Amino acid sequence: MSDSGHTRRRVLGAGGALAGLVTLSGCGIFGDDHEPPAGPDPLRPVLDEALALAAAYDRVVLADQTLSARLTPMSQAHRAHAAELARVIGTTLPSAAPTAAGADNTVAGLRTAELAAQKTAAAACKAAPAARAALVGSIAAARASHAEALR
Repeated sequence: MSDSGHTRRRVLGAGGALAGLVTLSGCGIFGDDHEPPAGPDPLRPVLDEALALAAAYDRVVLADQTLSARLTPMSQAHRAHAAELARVIGTTLPSAAPTAAGADNTVAGLRTAELAAQKTAAAACKAAPAARAALVGSIAAARASHAEALR
């Protein structure tokens, strides 16, 4: 025991508690985290369009079964793109696909939607970091090729 009445155990215990408190305060548990919350992922619009395109293809096929062999592979490609985008973003796919307002359930409507979605993907590709650019670039190319196939 020292002259001040503190034992070595008390001093070490207090020091350990203080170190633990400093550690906890450093991880933001006390609300002093000054980082703003992250916004939506910039690839989210590309993901949403992939899901909307797949659903649009399904609607056109439902309206005209003779188009199934031609359109189903493109619908499946959009679903594959959506699955990979969801993996990269770190999200799960929604159970219901978004639908475009006033979507035209014709092959011409699909072509128009593909061209618009291709522009979104191309813009996202230009803004994406290198690790994501290849994926988004391939999606933009697929959308452009789908639009040409729908001529």
